[in-house]
Amino acid sequence: MTRPSSRVRAWPIWAGLAWCLLAQAGHAGAPALDPGPFLEQAEGLRTRDHPQFVAMLTRIHREAPPLTPAQQWQLRYLDAWEAMFEGDYASSETRLREIIEHSGNDVLAAKASGLLLNNLALNRRYEDAFTLANSQASGLVRIKDPQARFLLLSDLSQMLNLAGQTDLAIQYARMAEQAMPPGEDLCRPFSREVAALYNGKRLTSASPELQRAISVCEVAGQPVFTHTMRLVLVSLYLEEGKPSSALALLDRLSAGIRASEYYPHILSAKVQRAQALAALGRDKDARAAALAAAAMVKPGSIDELLAEAYEVLYRIAKRQGNDAAALAYYEKYVVQDKGYLDDISARTLAYEVVQQHTLAQKLETERLSKQNNILRLQQALDTKAVETSRLYIVLLLLGLASIVLWLFRLKRSQLRFKKLSRQDSLTGILNHQHFVGQAGRALQTLERRVGHACLVVFDLDHFKRVNDTHGHAMGDEVLKRAVAVCQQQLRPSDVFGRLGGEEFGILLHECSRHQGMEIANRVRAAIAEMPIRGDDCAIAVSASVGLASTDTSGYELQRLCKEADAALYRAKRAGRNCVMGDIEIDGAMARA
Repeated sequence: MTRPSSRVRAWPIWAGLAWCLLAQAGHAGAPALDPGPFLEQAEGLRTRDHPQFVAMLTRIHREAPPLTPAQQWQLRYLDAWEAMFEGDYASSETRLREIIEHSGNDVLAAKASGLLLNNLALNRRYEDAFTLANSQASGLVRIKDPQARFLLLSDLSQMLNLAGQTDLAIQYARMAEQAMPPGEDLCRPFSREVAALYNGKRLTSASPELQRAISVCEVAGQPVFTHTMRLVLVSLYLEEGKPSSALALLDRLSAGIRASEYYPHILSAKVQRAQALAALGRDKDARAAALAAAAMVKPGSIDELLAEAYEVLYRIAKRQGNDAAALAYYEKYVVQDKGYLDDISARTLAYEVVQQHTLAQKLETERLSKQNNILRLQQALDTKAVETSRLYIVLLLLGLASIVLWLFRLKRSQLRFKKLSRQDSLTGILNHQHFVGQAGRALQTLERRVGHACLVVFDLDHFKRVNDTHGHAMGDEVLKRAVAVCQQQLRPSDVFGRLGGEEFGILLHECSRHQGMEIANRVRAAIAEMPIRGDDCAIAVSASVGLASTDTSGYELQRLCKEADAALYRAKRAGRNCVMGDIEIDGAMARA
């Protein structure tokens, strides 16, 4: 009798991914007296340095520092994890159920639920496991915490895969991928999807989903997930008749698997090596690998991998004509194979029973819902008259609200039009009229306080040439860019406006003549350096600047404008792209 080649090796995937749940990464850090960081560090060391993790648990129980309620629940979760790791499933289950029901911490409850699902499944309590999975799925919409939701979706994918529900398992894995919170990686959901595809016989050695999972898990530093995915690839090589590729990959993985000391991977690698060697005709080496795998399993255990090891031994003995040995190995193979098939049947039956219970509860809920609907209809009829009177009140309030909304929109439109009337439509700065008004008020205030100010007037040199050569659209763009670079040089208190065409004015508030000359020069330099391109060529833009100061021209805006304009014309006569200011000599105004 031969073992069907299409049969799916589900156990290594289930065991590998179940262990990966136990190996959830925490945040490593140096132990501290503060219980919070201490517990976080301990959680991160669970599988990376298990002896140190046990020592830290012992220490915190021995020293018994004061713990907040949240820290007490976290410690109980770590104790439950260690109890399950040591095989004390009953104690672990009790603690996990207390955390789920009473901790009030969504993330911790989600972690505990995932651990409990694995606890129940590893003990073949499939009906309890699927009942818990259904309960968690029904409460999914109430879970808002991203980390808790991510973990629960991942666990549900794994449990549905165990039940043979491939499509649902893939769906939940992809939901977990979309719900990935910050700080997590895609290794977990990608691995869940690959496991479901493999168990559903929808995977090949060239499938992009498998290659993606291997790459992502490797980059994320998840060695157990990575080894699990690569062992899936080995299985696919064997199923596709590529024993040489399978053996080569096992050789590359052997060092990492030995270093991790994870029993399911070590056993799976030995069995797969035996299968690959047998397929290559290396019976002696294959027999040694199969015997080594069989020796690892406890007597009396039911294990799919053990069945495959006995199958290899049976085939080798049969080829060598050793009928007695072949019969003995075949009998052992049948025991293991029947036990594995019985376990699959138990999972399927448990899943169907739980689904039937769920359906019965749903029907009962619908019956009660119909009764409640009848009662609500009677109450609705009794309150109809009251609702009618309230309707008139609501209509009145809606009418008032409409009036208020109309007044609000009218006021907002007025404010918007007022703002637009103050601004230059092209550049967004003050227009001429409002610049004059705001600058005049600022000068009056400064005169009372004997403050200082400078009026800067500048225009762009040869701007008409830009319009004539490159068009008015490019001219508008130059104006806007010039305003933008000027604003970068000005302070919030300065008043900036467009006086007309390419001419602009700036009132520098609380600014001496010396400071004003520096700012004016910065403005001129910024305009000269701004990058403008048009028609595949650079456009050179410069500005001539004139400055008048209250130190020499007083606080009257009209006189400041006159002096600044005169200085501007001197700048143009001096060759443009420069700054000219006013100076006082012998009590009379002179021009520099």
